[in-house]
Amino acid sequence: MTANSQRRVLLAKPRGYCAGVDRAVQTVEIALEKYGAPIYVRKQIVHNVHVVKTLEERGAIFVDETEEVPEGSIVVFSAHGVAPAVHEEAKGLDLRTIDATCPLVTKVHKEAVRFAAQDYDILLIGHEGHEEVIGTTGEAPDHIHLVDGPGDVANVTVRDPEKVAWLSQTTLSVDETIATVEKLRERFPKLMDPPSDDICYATQNRQVAVKEMAAQAQLVIVVGSTNSSNSVRLVEVAKEHGADSAYLVDYAEHIDPAWLEGVTTVGVTSGASVPDELVQEVLAWLAERGFGEAEEIESVEEHMRFSLPKELRKDLRITPV
Repeated sequence: MTANSQRRVLLAKPRGYCAGVDRAVQTVEIALEKYGAPIYVRKQIVHNVHVVKTLEERGAIFVDETEEVPEGSIVVFSAHGVAPAVHEEAKGLDLRTIDATCPLVTKVHKEAVRFAAQDYDILLIGHEGHEEVIGTTGEAPDHIHLVDGPGDVANVTVRDPEKVAWLSQTTLSVDETIATVEKLRERFPKLMDPPSDDICYATQNRQVAVKEMAAQAQLVIVVGSTNSSNSVRLVEVAKEHGADSAYLVDYAEHIDPAWLEGVTTVGVTSGASVPDELVQEVLAWLAERGFGEAEEIESVEEHMRFSLPKELRKDLRITPV
């Protein structure tokens, strides 16, 4: 047996686009077809360099703030969600809005509103500055306290330890979130749980697949962008569950051949905002270096689909699924 014949690639499944990302990207694509360019998008529609660049080439204009959108224009809100104040800003500028917020993020927003209405202190587990965290906090700014991981639990102060609830950013590490909740419960035994787990199904599924794959792979390559929280988490999960090394790359050309030295098994996956064409390019790059046909490691089947935003369905006369 030759050295090359011993080399193999494990390909995680599920990987790549989740239902919320697919919906958000489709929203911009369909808006461009229906209304014509330019279509403005507040923040990156999803956290992926390639997706943003591709949509820009088709006529999407990405802005950081609502006030950058010309009065009367169409603006799409990203999959990560926005605070109520942003909707008000858009209304004041007479903007036509299309809300592409992932329905799972919207669920967290509604939970924040409900807990705040019951006068709970809300401990939001998440990363400071992340768009999703900013949007959720905006739903109940006087009630929400950010908890950035288990190490931040000691810094939490609340009005009434008997009346505390937790929520989380949807794209976190499942294991770290569980550890944070356990620490919080040590401090606040009456801590109220959300009605259902806030970590999104796609984030969980991709992490489960990586755990299984990392146990067999010396090197794991995660396709995704550095500002993609769920992609960054996949790198961390791979290292924590058996891989000797794991790296995040936007494109195959970013892979360092030196990473392959002494490696016989490479695991490949991608974040929830990554189109599969980028993964296929990585597989082709590996094949050129003796790593042959990929073997899929499937942890769970995904069948989730989300309807397009109601603003688009109305104009397209689409019945929600």
